[in-house]
Amino acid sequence: MIFGIGVDTVDIGRFERSLDRTPKLRERLFTERERELPVSSLAARFAAKEALIKALGDSHGLAWHDMEVFRGEDRAPSFAQTEPLLRELQRLGAGRTHLSMTHDAGVATAFVIVESAGALAANGDDR
Repeated sequence: MIFGIGVDTVDIGRFERSLDRTPKLRERLFTERERELPVSSLAARFAAKEALIKALGDSHGLAWHDMEVFRGEDRAPSFAQTEPLLRELQRLGAGRTHLSMTHDAGVATAFVIVESAGALAANGDDR
C-alpha cells in the first residue's frame, strides 16, 4: 500500500546560479559523496530530497544529509538507509522508499513513492 507520493522539478541553470551565489549551500544540502557530482546530478538529488519530504508529509526529524541519494550496483538510485531516515519512516508507519530521477533539457525531476510499513509486513518483505 502506498503511504505517500512526491515529485519535484528543479531548473538546473537556476540551481547552479544558487550554488554559485551561496558556496556553503552545496555543503549544507549534500553529503561529501554527493558534492563531487556534476550540477545536473546535484539538481536531481535536490529534487529527490524535496520529493521525499512531500511523500512523507513534511521534513520533521530530517536534515538534508539524512536523505543521501546514491546509485547501487544496479545503477538504480536509492536513499541511503541513514539512522534518522529509518527512524522517521518507522515513526510515521512508512516503509520502503522508491526513487526515480532524470535530468534533461535544463530540468531535473525526481519521483518518490513511500510504501506503508504494513504493506511490507503483509508481503513478508523486510527490505
